[in-house]
Amino acid sequence: MTDKDILFGKTLTELQVIVKDLGLPGYTAAQMTDWLYKKKADHIDDMTNLSKKARTLLNEHFEMGLTQPSKVQSSVDGTKKYLFPAHRNLFIEAAYIPEEDRKTLCVSSQVGCKMGCLFCMTGKQGFQSQLTAGEIINQIRSIPETDELSNVVYMGMGEPMDNIEEVLKSLQILTSEWGFAWSPRRINVSTIGVIPAMRRFIEESEAHLAISMHSPFDEERKKLMPIQQVYAIEQVIEAIRAYDFGRQRRISFEYIMFEGINDTAAHVKGITKLLNGIRCRVNLIKFHPIPDSPLQGTSHKQMQWFADQLSNKGITTTIRRSRGEDIYAACGLLSTKELVKKDEEKDY
Repeated sequence: MTDKDILFGKTLTELQVIVKDLGLPGYTAAQMTDWLYKKKADHIDDMTNLSKKARTLLNEHFEMGLTQPSKVQSSVDGTKKYLFPAHRNLFIEAAYIPEEDRKTLCVSSQVGCKMGCLFCMTGKQGFQSQLTAGEIINQIRSIPETDELSNVVYMGMGEPMDNIEEVLKSLQILTSEWGFAWSPRRINVSTIGVIPAMRRFIEESEAHLAISMHSPFDEERKKLMPIQQVYAIEQVIEAIRAYDFGRQRRISFEYIMFEGINDTAAHVKGITKLLNGIRCRVNLIKFHPIPDSPLQGTSHKQMQWFADQLSNKGITTTIRRSRGEDIYAACGLLSTKELVKKDEEKDY
């Protein structure tokens, strides 16, 4: 173990404080962000336009903190699932999803999750730790396809709004001119509806927002998602109505479909009423069965009917193509338990 602080994941403001404390020239902070986020230096000594004194001091107190994936699984459809070590001997997963017109990385924001949604493998793992901004961005920086990425979605392990400080910090690094300089329109952040943090995200970021709905009805959603008891979907929608998202910023609603539970004409009516007047998209998602779950996925035929019904009501609706199911990289399937267990078995 090392007691050194981590440089990767620091903002320009944080680096300015560091160089001041070390007695280095102020411009050193900007030089460091250039190496960290644009030139993609792997080591402090790679920062060749820093003075030898600066590099020596930084090496004494800091390390870069970049972490390579410890394992990768590849799907028959080209999807890849990367296993990353996180702090305190924990692990996270990120899913790389290549398509003809885009290359997307689905990143994790927590190790495990507190929210306990009935249909999610990560929730069954339980909450273990928050990720730092550096650990979130490291997933983007440290895969072989990093330079090919066109989009990032915060839809992996964890609830992003339950780690709002580090998520916002990671978004600042991704979108700032001194950072990766990505357009926020390339980034989509999901939430099940943690309203106070969601408000902060809307106000402090320009990235797209995705709401996990899964049912428009109170009692039904409570059974699927315990968060409904604290932040009801009706309250989430009302909070969204208070903001003008403009024409460029997108809001979408994620809807995993369960056979005989949330795929009826009544649900079409409920969604239509709930979303009335909101410019948005509904993404219908196939449910992938998980162990010890009573839930079954809706048939494609019924999903298509459901999509047509919503479209006829004036709601833009798509059926999201399922990816990486054979390597458990699809929606709701990220969980490190089995992968870590297999790694441990190899060590003994």
